[in-house]
Amino acid sequence: MRLAVVGGGWAGLAAAVAGVEAGHAVTVVEAARHWGGRARRLDATLDDGRPVVLDNGQHILIGAYADTLDLMRRVGVDPRAALMRLPLVLRFPDGGGLALPDWPAPLDAAWGIARARGWSLADRLSLLRHAAGWQARGFRCAPGLSVAQLCTGLAPRVLQELVEPLCVSALNVPTAQADAQVFLRVLRDSLLGPRVDGLGASNLLLPRTDLGALLPEAAVRWLGARGADLRPGQRVQALARTAAGWQIDGQAFDAVVLASPAGEAARLVAGSGIGAAGWLASVQALAHTAIATVYTQGGPALPAPLLALRGGPAQFVFDRARLGGPAGVLAWVASAAEGEAAALTDGVLAQAAALGWPVRPLRTVVEKRATFACTPGLQRPAAAIAPGLVAGADWVDGPYPATLEGAVRAGRQAVALLGR
Repeated sequence: MRLAVVGGGWAGLAAAVAGVEAGHAVTVVEAARHWGGRARRLDATLDDGRPVVLDNGQHILIGAYADTLDLMRRVGVDPRAALMRLPLVLRFPDGGGLALPDWPAPLDAAWGIARARGWSLADRLSLLRHAAGWQARGFRCAPGLSVAQLCTGLAPRVLQELVEPLCVSALNVPTAQADAQVFLRVLRDSLLGPRVDGLGASNLLLPRTDLGALLPEAAVRWLGARGADLRPGQRVQALARTAAGWQIDGQAFDAVVLASPAGEAARLVAGSGIGAAGWLASVQALAHTAIATVYTQGGPALPAPLLALRGGPAQFVFDRARLGGPAGVLAWVASAAEGEAAALTDGVLAQAAALGWPVRPLRTVVEKRATFACTPGLQRPAAAIAPGLVAGADWVDGPYPATLEGAVRAGRQAVALLGR
């Protein structure tokens, strides 16, 4: 088929690779002049004049991201070289928190809970009881339940130091607003998934390189070498159905994958005249939440590549020096962020001051529509829209929240749907 992919983020590139592998003639149209969407490289300058490579958001991958890791290998990126592997760790600057050993599941989780620092015996037993109940029910729960409701009766310290950081980082909404079923699915796949190629499902995989080099640049090279038509800096103006298939800005295609942000996909579908009122209503029902990454300079060397945080807008801080960056650069990540960049920067500087870290601001990046709000009972838009027209982005209906893995899976699924 002549296949058009609208959007050059991780979902669109995953769809394009899958399309080429299926034998289609693929065209990828991306509105921005860069590839990678919301996970891409940024260039900045330190206050001493040295250039530094940052990202538009600090990302964590995990060992359960099977499709993402497979895609990286297919386009020539070695995950073992590009990613630092760590057993799951949620340690705070004072040394408290949870750290799993590098053991097979579920022994790693059981040992990590038993050895959690700062947790009482009652805290540990509370988590073990709840976890055993979730597992006994097959990690299923009543529809419409929030994570806060799911965790009723859980020890407050466990809720604050484990569930809340995991929930807000994975679903990008607080526990009271987060869908319990999606959260349970993430827990199941990450904590109990099998080891693949030596990676535990719960392992943290931290990029040693910028996000552009981690996948998008390699994918673009791979696609270009196989004849794909790559068009950055070109926003699609119109989508239209024809007797033979589809047109994008007057050019004929047999099929189209919409891998753009939800608003852009809705604009094109609404303007196509095909109807799809129900699908458009489900897109319009999506609420979006922000993620902020505040980069600072002049910070201390941290005892680990990342630490969990309390008492401020950021839930995690990363030492970029441990990931191949210059000394002193820290990345503070605030999921479900509220407020403007200046206020978030001030909040992070206050967090750093409370820890005794004399940092200076470098750059703050706020992705205001970083993810959809994964709220209880949310009905996400279907991937199939019309014959030959599918959506393939992290906001379509699927088992995962708006993560890199969700994006890659959605892009691949979209191309698979076209072949049915």
